[in-house]
Amino acid sequence: MLETKRAGLPREVFVLISAAFVIALGYGIVAPVLPTYAREFGVSIGAASAIVSSFALMRLLFAPASGQLVQKFGEKRIYLSGLAIVALSTGACALADSYWQLLFLRSLGGIGSTMFTVSAMGLLIRISPSHMRARISSLYSGSFLVGSIGGPVLGAAFASFGLRAPFVIYSLALIIACVVVATALGNSPLSEEQAQDQRPALTLRRALQLRPYRSALGANFANGWASFGVRVSLVPMFVVEAFQYSPAAAGLAMTAYAVGNAAVIIPAGRLSDRYGRRPFICAGFGVAGLATVFLGMAPELWVCLALSALAGVGTGVATPSQQAVIADVIGSRARGGQVLSTFQMVSDLGAVLGPLVIGFLADAAGYSVAFAVTGAILLSGSLLWLLTPDTRSRTETREIPIVDG
Repeated sequence: MLETKRAGLPREVFVLISAAFVIALGYGIVAPVLPTYAREFGVSIGAASAIVSSFALMRLLFAPASGQLVQKFGEKRIYLSGLAIVALSTGACALADSYWQLLFLRSLGGIGSTMFTVSAMGLLIRISPSHMRARISSLYSGSFLVGSIGGPVLGAAFASFGLRAPFVIYSLALIIACVVVATALGNSPLSEEQAQDQRPALTLRRALQLRPYRSALGANFANGWASFGVRVSLVPMFVVEAFQYSPAAAGLAMTAYAVGNAAVIIPAGRLSDRYGRRPFICAGFGVAGLATVFLGMAPELWVCLALSALAGVGTGVATPSQQAVIADVIGSRARGGQVLSTFQMVSDLGAVLGPLVIGFLADAAGYSVAFAVTGAILLSGSLLWLLTPDTRSRTETREIPIVDG
């Protein structure tokens, strides 16, 4: 196993964090122009939106297969293969001459995305010293967050060169990232271990027998429902319709959430490694849930922005500990491809179902009820962890046994 100094991070961690930043930055570059690009083929608004949904849907559907591939071929190979698939399919989007070609290529990108997401989590678990798992998770998530904030700004600038230009730029960036990661990991002890990986596999069936893993799945479903589903789909419409502001103001609400998240995610990871996972998961989901409940009752835009930022703080507090729980469950001496892919899949499932269910609820009962229900779902994640044993000692840096139940 990799030898690391207690005070420092493994070099491979910085490689994966840098790659995550490039991936998120590029995704942010492409995302703003994608629906407009699809409309260039003369399709309806619904058909253009389906281009976005197809990426998320393929991530969800292919997650179990990604876990099996990681289990069979190892994290490094699947990570690089997934990155290459996204790079090539994104570049090909710039050459698409029909809507159906674009739909197919974005769906293919979703497959590659879930491949490198699952394998990246596995790699991080494998190379992360047990005493800094949450810290590394927070750094990795933070790099994604910063990239996703900066990406749309660059995307708007590159769009001035034509709607196809962002796809070319993202593709080239991913190809460079793929080469850098392959070179860096190829010269590390990780590569030598990957060739003859004899670690035992932690099966999904065994993981589901562990209460912390089950609680992590439930909480991650709630997070996907609220953070990646409802917040993206409902908050912009709420700002425009409830306060009669322009879509630009809706962007402020999304930015406020991201700023709140970014402000706490890294220190939350450090503290989780020191004091345990459960306090931060319970507090984070509690704060995010209450802020979301009251969001639908906001009387003014500034209150909406403040509550959005508070919800971002709550999510930022909980996220590193959630991911560290999965690392604690699997450990660095086991392979857990299916365990990781299932954890990702429940979040994607929440992101797919949340906007659909809450959208119909908002139509039937109004925004306040829709946000109240979403907040209650987030609060359920906090309640789950109140009844769940911690996977880490609060006072020491050693791991504690995970009990069944």
